[in-house]
Amino acid sequence: MSVHINCQFDSGNIQIIDLQSNPIKLAIRNDKNSDFYQWFHFSVSGAKNQDDLQLSLTNAAGAAFSEGWKHFQVMASYDRDDWFRVDTSYQQGCLVFNHAPDHDCVWYSFFTPYSWERHQDLIGWAQTSDMCQLNNLGNSLDGRPLSLLTIGEDGPKKRKIWLTARQHPGETMAEFAIEGLLQKLLDPSDACGRKLLEEAVFYVIPNMNPDGSVRGHLRTNAAGVNLNREWQSATMERSPEVFLTQKKMRGTGVDLFIDCHGDEEIPYVFLVDNQGIPAYSERLASLESKFKNQLLISNPDYQTQHGYPTDLPGQANLTLASASVGQTYNCLSFTLEMPFIDNFNMPDPRHGWSAQRSSDMGAALLPAILAVIHELR
Repeated sequence: MSVHINCQFDSGNIQIIDLQSNPIKLAIRNDKNSDFYQWFHFSVSGAKNQDDLQLSLTNAAGAAFSEGWKHFQVMASYDRDDWFRVDTSYQQGCLVFNHAPDHDCVWYSFFTPYSWERHQDLIGWAQTSDMCQLNNLGNSLDGRPLSLLTIGEDGPKKRKIWLTARQHPGETMAEFAIEGLLQKLLDPSDACGRKLLEEAVFYVIPNMNPDGSVRGHLRTNAAGVNLNREWQSATMERSPEVFLTQKKMRGTGVDLFIDCHGDEEIPYVFLVDNQGIPAYSERLASLESKFKNQLLISNPDYQTQHGYPTDLPGQANLTLASASVGQTYNCLSFTLEMPFIDNFNMPDPRHGWSAQRSSDMGAALLPAILAVIHELR
């Protein structure tokens, strides 16, 4: 068996330790200038129909969220479109998976990749809508554009709705959610989208961390900075992605903010609200309740029983985007978390949590926004 392993492509991440061993020994590379790692994405060729193909990620125990490996199943694809789960176990600090590929080349990944090419296709498609304008807020540290989509016509009574995704670049489900939301919002035959655009302007950044995305990082940008801890101290030298977004927000104002993420350990979809911010009030509590109740109806993958512990009053971490924006603008603000593993309430043995389910969850945000649109101010 002559096996070749490659990660020299967009978002590729793997290190070969021993190609001749059984299982083949591999390791995940750290984010640049950071201790974070967990995202992997690589291809294996030359192992078609090899029943004894085993691969081991030998440094899995040191990953950022090693508890997430316990129920995790590696994702695989032959065509980079249909991604499915393969038999995986976490044993003695290593993530070991077995697979007999049906074709000569197979790609493996932590989650379905969302490539830089697909990102450019998304913003290119969106800008062709008469309802959408594409702007470059500035450049990342590696020189990539930070693209903002502005959807709808501005006006003094229009609510300002902001959505961001992929502050943590390895959380690709976040951009799939934005893709699903945009497909619904920009569909001229969709009644929900049309009604929302009568009442609001949407400001959408599909990828907050283009450098980390291409580099194959889990959580950081090109400088090794976790962008979702920069919202009280962003600079152009260290975290221009946050600095430029905050600058634009100050110009538009914010009435509702949703920051899309993925959680490596919790096998459910949930929202993180902001009960811990100093500005929290009965008004915000009422808005949160109405939003969540509608989302439960819009998409049953969402649930309210599992998630992060609620912050005590005044104890929110204001370096996080959702808390910072909620406090700064006294507005409804959420972090949307989707799983890497699966939704244990509605499991899918072949795909687990998937790109399609992420897209559907993004689209489901729009009816929830509509449920609170008139009460945001």
